[in-house]
Amino acid sequence: MVFSDLFFLFVFLPSVACCYLLAYLADTQWLSKGQLKKSFTLRNAVLVLFSLLFYAWGEPVYVLLMLICVALTYLCGRLMAWKPTTHQLGLVLGLIVNIGILSIFKYTGMLVETLNQLGLHVPDPKISLPIGISFYVFQSISYLVDVYRGDNPVQKNFGRLLLYISMFPQLIAGPIVRYGRVAEELEDRHVTQQDLAEGIQRFLMGLGKKVILANQFSELAGQFMHATVGDAPTVAGAWMGVIAFSLQIYFDFSGYSDMAIGIGRCLGFHFNENFNHPYICTSITDFWRRWHISLCSFFRDYVYIPLGGNRRHQVLNICVVWFLTGLWHGADWTFAMWGIYFALVVLFEKYFYLKKIQPHLWRPLQHVYALMIVIIGRVLFYFDDLDQVFAFYKVLFGGAIGFDFIAESGWWNNFWLWIIGIVLCLPVGEWLSKLNTRVFGKVPVLAVSAETIFKIAFGIMVIVLSVALLVGATNNAFIYTRF
Repeated sequence: MVFSDLFFLFVFLPSVACCYLLAYLADTQWLSKGQLKKSFTLRNAVLVLFSLLFYAWGEPVYVLLMLICVALTYLCGRLMAWKPTTHQLGLVLGLIVNIGILSIFKYTGMLVETLNQLGLHVPDPKISLPIGISFYVFQSISYLVDVYRGDNPVQKNFGRLLLYISMFPQLIAGPIVRYGRVAEELEDRHVTQQDLAEGIQRFLMGLGKKVILANQFSELAGQFMHATVGDAPTVAGAWMGVIAFSLQIYFDFSGYSDMAIGIGRCLGFHFNENFNHPYICTSITDFWRRWHISLCSFFRDYVYIPLGGNRRHQVLNICVVWFLTGLWHGADWTFAMWGIYFALVVLFEKYFYLKKIQPHLWRPLQHVYALMIVIIGRVLFYFDDLDQVFAFYKVLFGGAIGFDFIAESGWWNNFWLWIIGIVLCLPVGEWLSKLNTRVFGKVPVLAVSAETIFKIAFGIMVIVLSVALLVGATNNAFIYTRF
């Protein structure tokens, strides 16, 4: 089940809302003095139940795997808190369990395939990849490490830990939520009218990104990327395909993050931001401060800094982190090459570009440089076969110059899609907010009214267009669910 599915929008989500509201009413008890005492037992139980149902909808068998992962993480956390002599043991066992589960189910196939290519003839166990395993394993690891460091107390209630790891808004595609971010809200949270309004608005924004933009760019990317490999059209066609894919993956993943954050907000949880207009970056270092922020901060805090960070072996640490980042995205050597590619770029920037070139470079050229590096790297992200990667690069940098008929029609037939997609990569919301304040700033009531009317009209437009596009849609999966 995905967020941009008619069943989710009109059956699952309303069912969650109704049951959660009933649980809220049942949890609320009046004391003798007339004060309101709130218990979250039923509300949490409702969220856990629907989260397990949400996950089981696609792969029922792997719900058991996730429950085993959570149970072992819980036991390792309790072991850390048992007595000082078992503190480190609990962390080590927890890391072995979680990394072991991730390695077995995600990387066994890659290892077997590599060994077979070397001529060892190892039988393939045919282990399929559970949806979202990279996300819930990383959340388990962050919980264990934060407890070990003393940043958060151990969670003694298994149900709350299960809710933290399995919560359906962020379960299968993030953002990767730190335990400390929601620890208090697992026990005590409040939903205001502002939370509901902003949560619904954020969800609709994400829905529009996914259905109205990402799905359309997905069709363009498939048309041009695969045509380039098979039919070898012009350079224009190749660039059009990889730019379409770059826009697709941004609107797809940032849209999912927006929907996850919006649903969480409506339930009283405040998840961390995951994107900050990454395509306005002026360097690759800047880009990775803006793209998939929760993953980048995870590798920084739990891998890069423990390895020594900037203090020692910095070059090696950067290479290790980016190699692991590539493998996290997929069990294939193209992803490993993607990680190495960005490691080399980051090292180039750290020791040369940021110090000697960028300060003297015209700002628009800084954007062009950063976007070119990102777009070229998307090729490694798209194909899972190195032969296809090299074939595409050959066309991208050495194909026939000019527009072919397919490329020309792909541009003009989707002219407004290209324009809207490019414009919405910019911080348009911030600009409109500033414009509204400037125009109606002297009359706050008008400013609030104008903003409210715009948000309502925007929400209605997104719902109508999204439902119309989803009826009969065949290409609606989120890219990051496969990680």
